Amino acid sequence: MTWKPHATVAVIAEKDGRFLMVEERSRGRIVFNQPAGHVEEHEGILDAARREALEETGWEVEPRHFLGLYTYVAPANDATYYRFCFVADVLKQATEELDDDIIAAHWLTYDELRERQEKLRSPLVLKCIEDYLAGRRFPLSVIVDPAG
Repeated sequence: MTWKPHATVAVIAEKDGRFLMVEERSRGRIVFNQPAGHVEEHEGILDAARREALEETGWEVEPRHFLGLYTYVAPANDATYYRFCFVADVLKQATEELDDDIIAAHWLTYDELRERQEKLRSPLVLKCIEDYLAGRRFPLSVIVDPAG
């Protein structure tokens, strides 16, 4: 059997002490996550981050910093996910149309997310926000991506 890890992106977008989050359906549950998703074939990493944020929240964002690369093995399916997480500026709300599996976009505080901890899609949701709040930032130049 061939091992096939998943390359994903996630976006930390904060405005006035609130984080842009999505409420979505995943494996029969309603969960909260950052705007996030898979990188498509031939798509640049930064382009994927912009696209996923727009498709899942309706907001245009612009990545400014690389937060980190996070690894997660999902207990539900034993799949390995590599999450490239970015800190992004919020530009504007461009649409109210969201991906089919998205229930709604929300602006939530860190405390509101901690209260929903059992409803977070994975432990990486809170970990990425905590790293962001701790001041973790890397320049985008650490990403070498000819596609994007």
